[in-house]
Amino acid sequence: MSFRSRFLGGDGDGFDDYDEFRPAMLPDPGAFLVDGEVLTGDDHAAVHRLARALFEERGVYDVTFGYNLARLNLDHRHPDSGFRYARDPAEDGVLRAEFTPTTEFCPQSDTLTVGAFRAWNGLAERHEYDLVRVRVASDHAQSGSINGTLEQLEQQYRETGTVPDGGDGQVPEPDAETNDYPF
Repeated sequence: MSFRSRFLGGDGDGFDDYDEFRPAMLPDPGAFLVDGEVLTGDDHAAVHRLARALFEERGVYDVTFGYNLARLNLDHRHPDSGFRYARDPAEDGVLRAEFTPTTEFCPQSDTLTVGAFRAWNGLAERHEYDLVRVRVASDHAQSGSINGTLEQLEQQYRETGTVPDGGDGQVPEPDAETNDYPF
């Protein structure tokens, strides 16, 4: 295997397997998950394998590391980063997914979480959940703005049953003055 393949997330040392649940290598459940039924063990691994497949189909890639965003959970270089999941305590059929980036200033967090929301809910026929709510961890410097955008997407999805995509299938740019997305 080449150095490039290993650096870009190819098979090799430094990554756990998708069938493993290693809490020491995952972020602690944050505020968005604490009142829910946080998934652990085989339940977490099963949902995360599904995330990998959905992200692959929809192209949810971390461009910094060059791999499917779901692989971040498995990367030994970044313990405490990635996704955690919980069943919503108030709504049956709703899954919560909280993304903790590698730094509190990760510039991709908005794009990655919007992409994750679109992958989960745009491919809803591939899983048992009526809705997957996605948020970035509250310690991210832009969590208020990012989570506000995700709440708007979620509201539109609940109202229309379709995943908003900005009209052309691309993630629209935020407004220069407000840093908010136009949906």
